Formats: sequence, C-alpha cells, structure tokens
Amino acid sequence: MALDTPTRERIETLLNDHEVVLFMKGSRAQPMCGFSAAATNTLNELLPTYHTVDVLADPEIREGIKEYGQWPTIPQLYVKGELVGGSDIIRQLYTSGELHTLFGATPPDRTPPEITITDKAADAIRSGMASAQGMSLHLEIGPDHSAGFQLAAAGDHDIVVVANDIEVHFDPGSAARAKGVVIDWVSTVQGEGLSLKFPGAVDIHSLSVEELKTRLDANDIVLVDVRPSHARAMAAPLPQARILEEEGYEALATLPKDTAIAFICHHGVSSRAAAERFAAHGFTQLYNVEGGMDAWSVKIDPTVPRY
Repeated sequence: MALDTPTRERIETLLNDHEVVLFMKGSRAQPMCGFSAAATNTLNELLPTYHTVDVLADPEIREGIKEYGQWPTIPQLYVKGELVGGSDIIRQLYTSGELHTLFGATPPDRTPPEITITDKAADAIRSGMASAQGMSLHLEIGPDHSAGFQLAAAGDHDIVVVANDIEVHFDPGSAARAKGVVIDWVSTVQGEGLSLKFPGAVDIHSLSVEELKTRLDANDIVLVDVRPSHARAMAAPLPQARILEEEGYEALATLPKDTAIAFICHHGVSSRAAAERFAAHGFTQLYNVEGGMDAWSVKIDPTVPRY
C-alpha cells in the first residue's frame, strides 16, 4: 500500500517536533502489547521523557509508519528522524550499551551480580531446560522489581552469571537489580514455580478472606485490587479497594513503608506477585488474600459474581 501524502506529512511533523518518538500500541503509562511494554521498559531506563504515538488510536499512522520506514511491525523507535528498529533491536542496543551512547547516557555497569540459586530451583531449571537445546536462561528484572524468566538465544553482550552450575543471562539494568537475589522453587496452594527474593525483602503473609473482612471493618489495612479492567468488569472491586491499574505502582509506593497492605486478585496468584514487588521496595507489612475474589464470593458475599 502506497503511503499517501497527508499521512507522510503527519509522520514527518511528529519526527521533526520530537527528538525521540516511539510508535507503539498503547501509551508509555499503559502499553497494550508485550512488545510495546518491552520497548517502553527499556527506554524508561535511560530517558525521563520521550514522545509516544498510540497506533491503535490512529489506523492511518499504524499502517503509514510501516510504509514510511519499510518496517513491518510495531513498535518502532525513531531518534532524530532516523529509524532505530523494533523492540528486539532496542533491547539489543541497550544490552550492548549502544543505546546509552545514542542518548548520551553513562555507559552501563557490566559487573556480574552475586546471586543464589537453591538446589530445588536448580533441579527445576535443569529439568525445564532439558529439551531446550541451544537456548539460554534469561532473567529480566524491571525498575519496579517485576521479574520474568525466559528461554532465548544467548546475546553477544549478555551479562552472564553461573550459580549452582546454572547459567543465567542478564541485561545491564537487570544485572544491577539482581545483586544478592535468591532464586528458589516454591510450592503454594496456587501451584509451583520459581520465586525471587531480594535482599532485605520481607515475607508475604497469607490472609484469609475472613481475616480480610475483619481488618477492613476495623479500617486498619489498605486493600489493593490488582486485577485488570476486564476482570473488574465481571466482578466489581470491593468498595474499599484501591485499583493498581488506575493508580499505578509509583503512586502506591508513596505510602509509608509500614502501611499494612493486602493484595487481592481472582484466585491469589497475581496478587502475590504484586506483593513481592512491594516487598522489594521496603514495605514491611504485606499480605496476600488467599483465594482472591473467588473465595470472597464463596465465603463472604455470594452476590459477588464468580467468573
């Protein structure tokens, strides 16, 4: 499809008006796809401000930018009017330090972190990688201490750490945040999986829905609903709940560190992950509501829809 003149002019105006432009799905505050989220997470490490264009809200730009730079996918990063690439290239340039140079930032610290991998975690990792020939284990830790493992090819500029005979690959930002982390294999009522514990992080306490009701009635705990909007549409949040998706981690992180905070989701899985992110930031009284909104419906208020 040929790029029409009005759309080309709109794109060129955007590139002339802003030094750094990311064409993405969603916004910097709320990315609407994993690739756009990965791109913004990387750029957020280096730039306090940059311009984003939500292609979902503008079909002409969405198709036009693909033709403009002859790049078929979204997101796309432009710097000083020149196409840099998509999320994978952004990540590669960040890991190598070239993105730091491009933005005039301080070169990244490439010191490998000291980490601990328990025997249980090491056994589980070896089992999981048995059929992943040629793949490496990557651990990405975001600025808010959200973390994720993935199997991918090794990069030329990865920071590599070996612990308990397990090789773990990091980008520079993740490596800096991984210092002293303990990787364990845990079993909960929700299932089994790898878990990260950061230095100084407190334990997450379990809270039954009965205990939650008592504490809400006493007004001595802050309840945070971590469910996405589509889940909240199926079962409305409790009246006292603060909504993580609407307020964001940064706003809630301004609470006093000794605030008692309970996290609730559908069944108690993503709420525990959210609590762990707050634990990494020094909060000392954190609770996970076991069974989540489903348990609340069964045991406390049957008018709350189950889904």
